[in-house]
Amino acid sequence: MRSVGLWRFQVPIDAGVVLRNQRLKTRDGLLVRLTEGENEGWGEISPLPGFSAETVDDAQSVALQWLTAWQSGWGSELPELPSVAFGLSCALAELNGELPAAADYRAAPLCTGDPDELFAMLEALPGEKVAKVKVGLYEAVRDGMVVNLLLEAVPDLRLRLDANRGWTPLKAQQFAKYVNPDLRPRIAFIEEPCKTREQSREFARETGIAIAWDESLREADFEFAAEPGLKAVIIKPTLTGNLAKVRAQVEAAHALGLTAVISSSIESSLGLTQLARIAAWLTPQTVPGLDTLSLMQAQLVREWPGSPLPCWQLDKLERVL
Repeated sequence: MRSVGLWRFQVPIDAGVVLRNQRLKTRDGLLVRLTEGENEGWGEISPLPGFSAETVDDAQSVALQWLTAWQSGWGSELPELPSVAFGLSCALAELNGELPAAADYRAAPLCTGDPDELFAMLEALPGEKVAKVKVGLYEAVRDGMVVNLLLEAVPDLRLRLDANRGWTPLKAQQFAKYVNPDLRPRIAFIEEPCKTREQSREFARETGIAIAWDESLREADFEFAAEPGLKAVIIKPTLTGNLAKVRAQVEAAHALGLTAVISSSIESSLGLTQLARIAAWLTPQTVPGLDTLSLMQAQLVREWPGSPLPCWQLDKLERVL
């Protein structure tokens, strides 16, 4: 006997988050539950504004159709919409015992705020010290000075930088000018520094700073290939699609000797805990990029270990099905 549940949520975000020039005040999405006999599986469907082609309303409509068919016993294929395909595939994987329980709750913390507090936090990181800095939001010179300061202050720190294609070649060079060449090898990579892939490749050639592909993975002409200066690919499952596609991308990257990083699209705590399990399963040697729960004012259904945020249960959500 099969049964289904679908809930819509809206979690306030602290101070708002700017995504592609729009401010996000809440994180909206859907939680899905599949039940068959004594087994159940959960998933999260949360299109990311500015990045996902589909809206939450689009996702809800498509999810409802699929859930109705699945409950009736049909083995229908997963929908095309990436966020829906990912959430439903997670629910099916849990239901069928295919998503391992072990999780990698390490996160590359985002470096923001008071410098003294930041240095103390970085010094206290257990094991491999990996942190992330968003660049491209302010002046490139300022970004270069901040990155240089962090690398100087914490000698065993490795930084992942994310520019979201925010720089012209000139601005990218201005950034690099303020990072000591001796410290550049400790920049693990910078995600998509320039507006085009070719500009980013040129940046890597000229500066010796490694790059990573992120947005490129979701473009029609993208192919996995080993390239000089390319060290990693950033895989955001909510934007990628079903678990089989996520796994195929990880395997394609690893076959080329590239690092694959499982990364958040600002999911709720339920989605993040599943991403931590996917990271432990598919990329066990790599710290995932899951440090986004601090943006939220509440958790949903499942708690992230050690988070002080209140955890909302289903009675606080709007039931759709």
